[in-house]
Amino acid sequence: MDVRRRPTSGKTIHSVKLKSVEDESAQKPSDALPLPLYLINALCFTVFFYVVYFLLSRWREKIRTSTPLHVVALSEIAAIVAFVASFIYLLGFFGIDFVQSLILRPPTDMWAVDDDEEETEEGIVLREDTLKLPCGQALDCSLSAPPLSRAVVSSPKAMDPIVLPSPKPKVFEEIPFPTTTTIPILGDEDEEIIKSVVAGTIPSYSLESKLGDCKRAAAIRREALQRITGKSLSGLPLEGFDYESILGQCCEMPVGYVQIPVGIAGPLLLDGKEYSVPMATTEGCLVASTNRGCKAIHLSGGATSVLLRDGMTRAPVVRFGTAKRAAQLKLYLEDPANFETLSTSFNKSSRFGRLQSIKCAIAGKNLYMRFCCSTGDAMGMNMVSKGVQNVLNFLQNDFPDMDVIGLSGNFCSDKKPAAVNWIEGRGKSVVCEAIIKGDVVKKVLKTNVEALVELNMLKNLTGSAMAGALGGFNAHASNIVTAIYIATGQDPAQNVESSNCITMMEAVNDGQDLHVSVTMPSIEVGTVGGGTQLASQSACLNLLGVKGASKETPGANSRVLASIVAGSVLAAELSLMSAIAAGQLVNSHMKYNRANKEAAVSKPSS
Repeated sequence: MDVRRRPTSGKTIHSVKLKSVEDESAQKPSDALPLPLYLINALCFTVFFYVVYFLLSRWREKIRTSTPLHVVALSEIAAIVAFVASFIYLLGFFGIDFVQSLILRPPTDMWAVDDDEEETEEGIVLREDTLKLPCGQALDCSLSAPPLSRAVVSSPKAMDPIVLPSPKPKVFEEIPFPTTTTIPILGDEDEEIIKSVVAGTIPSYSLESKLGDCKRAAAIRREALQRITGKSLSGLPLEGFDYESILGQCCEMPVGYVQIPVGIAGPLLLDGKEYSVPMATTEGCLVASTNRGCKAIHLSGGATSVLLRDGMTRAPVVRFGTAKRAAQLKLYLEDPANFETLSTSFNKSSRFGRLQSIKCAIAGKNLYMRFCCSTGDAMGMNMVSKGVQNVLNFLQNDFPDMDVIGLSGNFCSDKKPAAVNWIEGRGKSVVCEAIIKGDVVKKVLKTNVEALVELNMLKNLTGSAMAGALGGFNAHASNIVTAIYIATGQDPAQNVESSNCITMMEAVNDGQDLHVSVTMPSIEVGTVGGGTQLASQSACLNLLGVKGASKETPGANSRVLASIVAGSVLAAELSLMSAIAAGQLVNSHMKYNRANKEAAVSKPSS
C-alpha cells in the first residue's frame, strides 16, 4: 500500500505507514515493546532506583580505595546507560511511546520542527492543515455521528474532533461536507492520547507541554471532554484561532473560542479627534443607541475630557502581635521622610512602575497598606504587585515580627464594588463633558432639555440614592465599559469598579442647551499585556490609535483609551436617557433586540 504523507503547517511532514507486503518494516510505536503500560512503569522505576544504588555503592568503594572515578567497568557503563534511559522516561513521563520515539524512530513525527525539510514527490503536500469555514459554520462534533470507517489523518496538528467508532483506523481520507471544505479526522496517536485523557492517566492541563502543539492539544482536550460528558460542542468553533498566543497569559485548557460580534459606534468627537469605537456585545440596541449619542455630541461640537488621576493600587494585609505594633508600621509608612526609601525599593521592579502614595488602615492588630503607583501603558496589576512584594521584603528587616497574611487584602479593591475606589479612585480617574445644543436634543434625541434634566435628577441621582447605590449614579455605564473592554482585550471583570460613574445634566444658556457630564473615578485599562496582545483585540486598539505602548510619552495610550471609554459612556447615557424621557425605550428594544430578520435589516431612526 502506498505511503501517504502530509506536512504540519509547513514545519514537518508526518507520515502514516501501514503494514503490507510492500513495506514489512513499518511498525507502530507500541509494537516495539508489547507490554502493558503499568509493567513498563514498574520496570523503569525498578531499574532507576537499582542503578542509582549500584552506582553510589561502586563510587563509594572507589573513594575508599582511592580509585579514579573515571575508570569504569563494563557493569558500570551498563548501569549508567540504564540510569539515563530510565531517567528520561521518568522525567518526561510521557509513556513508553515517547521513549520509543526517541530511540526507535527518526525525528519526523510531532516533535520535529525542521522548517527546511523538503517535500517528497509521492507525498500529498498541503501548505496549511487548517479548516476554513464561514463565521457560524461550526463543525458537527456530535457524539452520535455516523461511523467513519478507514479514516485517519496523518497530520499531528490540532484538528476539529470527530468521534471515531473504530479505535484504530487504517487509511487517510478526507471527508466531504456540503460546504466543499475538507475536514481532518483525528489519527491513531491522537486517539490513544484521547483515551488516556478520558481514563485520567494524562492530565488534560498538561497536553500543551507534552505535545508541543497548542492547537492539537485544544482539539484533543475538546474531544476528550465530549466523551467524558456525553455532550456535543458542535456549536463551539475550534479552527481559526491562534492558540499559541494565549498560552501562559490569557486562558488555560482551551477547547475552542466564543464568537462575540463587534459593532462600531461613532465617530465620537472627543478632545478634537474622531474615534470609531469598537463594542463587543450580544445586546441589541446598545451599539445603535451609543451611535446616536455620538451623533448628538458630534453635531454639538464634540466632548471634552480631563484626566484627574492615574494610579493602580494593591493593598496587602499584615498582622502583628499587638495593635500598637501595627500602628508603629502605619506611622512609619505614612511619614514623608521615609517615602523616598520605600519608593526606591518599590520602583526597582519595573521601568514604568513608580510609587505615588501609601495609605494605611488598621483593624485591630491587622494593618492594610494601600499602595498606589503609575504603570505606564499597562493596566498594571502585576507591576504594582511586584513592587509591593519588594517593599514587604524590605520592611521585614525592620519589622521582623510582621506576618504577611496576603499580598491582597481587598483594600485595593479589585473587581468588587468598594467605596474606596469611588472616593480615592483606582486606575484612571476621568471626567468627560459636552454641551448639547437644544435643536440637536429635539431633532436627534427626540426630547427636550427640561425633560432630560428632570429625569436625570429623579432617576440617576435620587433613584440611585434610594437604592443605596455605590458608584452607580448612572443609567447604564457598565454596558459600554464591558463592551469596549471585551473588544480591546481588557479584563471584563474589572467593569465592576470601572463602571463607577455619576451622570450629571443641567440646563445652560438660558435653558436652551444641555450640559451633560460623566465622572468616572476608577477606569482600569491598558494597551499592553494580557488580552491586548491577541490579534482581534489588537486590531480594535489599532482602530482607536492606541495600540501598544506610547513611544513618546509612556502611559499616553492607556490614558487616551480611558478618555474614549468615558466619552462613549457619555454618548450612551445621553441616548438612553433621551429614549426613556421620550418613551422610546420599549419600542427601541422591540426593534433592535428581537430575534427576527425584519429587525435586523431595519434602519435606526435618526
